[in-house]
Amino acid sequence: MELLKASQEWARAEVFSTRFFIIFAVLFLAASAGFWQLGKTELARAYIIPMLVAGVLLMTIGLGLFFTNKARITQFEKAYHQDISAFAASEVARAESTLKEYTVVLKVVPMIIVVAALLIIFINTPTWRAIGITTIAMMVVILLVDGTAHARIEAYYEQLLSIQGV
Repeated sequence: MELLKASQEWARAEVFSTRFFIIFAVLFLAASAGFWQLGKTELARAYIIPMLVAGVLLMTIGLGLFFTNKARITQFEKAYHQDISAFAASEVARAESTLKEYTVVLKVVPMIIVVAALLIIFINTPTWRAIGITTIAMMVVILLVDGTAHARIEAYYEQLLSIQGV
């Protein structure tokens, strides 16, 4: 039962965490609308599309993860009651693969930030500056949310191993 409780707590924490993607998506969309309505300069108008794209991407990520993890909470209980050992093995395998994915994400996102910063420095047009700055802002949001999610899955993985006695 401790395994089921740990799994459900992890999924609930993920559901809470993904709400931040949605909150930041709304902020990016609001910024896009603000630049569209109030932007007077060429640079301000250049932010409309990049902010809109970033908002849509963050909203897609947030809603996708929200509904996936929300469904996991009930799926965990069903899988646990069907076969405890199979559930434990599948969760350990899933946590291991997720940790590997986060390792890649946490290396690629900073590289994207560097490329976006170089865009700002070397291409001095309003559109590319807006794209670079918006990309950096979006990647920082992803790093913040995924950084905490990575720490959470790491702790969950360790907890799974200790419950199994490995």
